[in-house]
Amino acid sequence: MTIDGTTRTCGLIGNPVEHTMSPAIHNTLAEAMGENLVYVPFHVAPEQVGAAVEGAYALNLLGCNVTVPYKTRVIPYLRELDPLAERIGAVNTLVRTEGGFKGYNTDMPGLLRAMGEDRVNIEGERVLLLGAGGVARAVAMLLVQNGAQEVLILNRTLKKAVRIAEEVNGISGRKAVRGLALEAYKTLDTGRKYLAIQATSIGMYPDVERAVIEDPGFYGKVHTGYDLVFNPARTRFMSLVEESGGRAFGGLKMLLYQGIIAYELWTGARVDGELAGKAYRSMRSAMGLAEG
Repeated sequence: MTIDGTTRTCGLIGNPVEHTMSPAIHNTLAEAMGENLVYVPFHVAPEQVGAAVEGAYALNLLGCNVTVPYKTRVIPYLRELDPLAERIGAVNTLVRTEGGFKGYNTDMPGLLRAMGEDRVNIEGERVLLLGAGGVARAVAMLLVQNGAQEVLILNRTLKKAVRIAEEVNGISGRKAVRGLALEAYKTLDTGRKYLAIQATSIGMYPDVERAVIEDPGFYGKVHTGYDLVFNPARTRFMSLVEESGGRAFGGLKMLLYQGIIAYELWTGARVDGELAGKAYRSMRSAMGLAEG
């Protein structure tokens, strides 16, 4: 593409951002759709988050993504919050509006779209959710809102799991979520199979040889495992699920679709399945992976 005086800019606010795959998604989409738009990463120091948001608006950026550890910290600097982002309590996409940025969360809609493509059902499922951080809270909300029968949050610190369960139950108006200690999986009904979602950073590059739970007895209770980690593309958690006979999926398609939804918010365009596949292949290539 030719960069000129009419080129619009979008970017990523985070720390670190050096290994992001987002440029591969957005620049592929822009080129394929003929949009005069470029996407670049911005490494932002913790004390500069507010200045970065205000500066991005002052510099006429069309929008930004926000990654860890700033998905909550950007909120005070936004003009408005989308209702979903407000319920989740985290923002990963900023969209330019009159007078400031509006904050959205495309992570959870991206996960929902990815799970649908992978034929992973939520409605009526009993789910084991590993972790009790901000991502787990958002996932618990997504699961309850999409009809999960029961969500058991397993975490090393019981207090955190219980707190998230109470928050999600309160917001949703359902008593579908329970917080349990990590070891409580040993007491679960052995005759029942669960959907398990891995929502911690354990197993993420470079710490690729670890899983939150190593016990094969846990994975014997899992019919499908979904790891939100995308690097590596195949995690230790996924291997353990498959070794016990379950289906396993990683976080690459969630990364893809959260980016596609952000792109659609910025440009008003609709990304079809063929173009989504092209962006997915570009992202995999940028990671040094074979086409999948």
